[in-house]
Amino acid sequence: MDNQAENKTETEFQPLYAQVKALITRRIGSGEWKPGALIPNEFQLAAEYNVSQGTVRKALIALEAERLIVRHQGRGTYVAQHTRERALFHFFRMVGLDDQRVEPTSLTLGQKTLAATTALAAALEVQRGAQLHCVTRIRTLKGLPAIFEKIYAPVNLVPNLVIETGVEMIDEMYVIYQERYGITIAHASERLAAVAATSADARLLKIPTATPLLEVTRIARNINRVAVEVRISRYRTDLFRYAAELN
Repeated sequence: MDNQAENKTETEFQPLYAQVKALITRRIGSGEWKPGALIPNEFQLAAEYNVSQGTVRKALIALEAERLIVRHQGRGTYVAQHTRERALFHFFRMVGLDDQRVEPTSLTLGQKTLAATTALAAALEVQRGAQLHCVTRIRTLKGLPAIFEKIYAPVNLVPNLVIETGVEMIDEMYVIYQERYGITIAHASERLAAVAATSADARLLKIPTATPLLEVTRIARNINRVAVEVRISRYRTDLFRYAAELN
């Protein structure tokens, strides 16, 4: 891996396949290989990094497991693209009481720009007072208002972001980030809490004030683990439940 000497200090203590994986990830994250792009094959990558084909194959298997690439037999390996269905499948956790997946419909209520509070600045790893987009929306499940969300994203990462209000959202936010700004959401962490519905929650979700809700705070990060979005979602739990699979 002589031609990657400048990266040695970051990767020298990792297994060889992990070093190759990190280098490929960096090229995807930098935009050198864009979403949907065909990347070099195993033979080409092995020659470029001066490693065995088996090492490259192991690195690609790990990248596929992290959903950063998609491998098609006989067609090659491509940088993964977010689609609405893919984003929902990997990041949307609500199911019906029968444990069947439900597909949300999203209606944007409003959008504004505001200064980051101390908490939002810490979550997004920006300076307090940094400009953030704030999008509010309602998501319906089976025709019922079920989720009230506030979405925050740094203006410097997604400048000129405009989400049309008062109409159903066709694309998921993660699709918008990727298609408009080349930002791929690859990692997310969530924190859950039980809260009581405020009067605003109650009005929007059509439930009594103080009804128990599940609040999920998610920090979404790009391939290079830069924080891109904080999403605070308040879920009805009378007809739906949160479901996560741990591997």
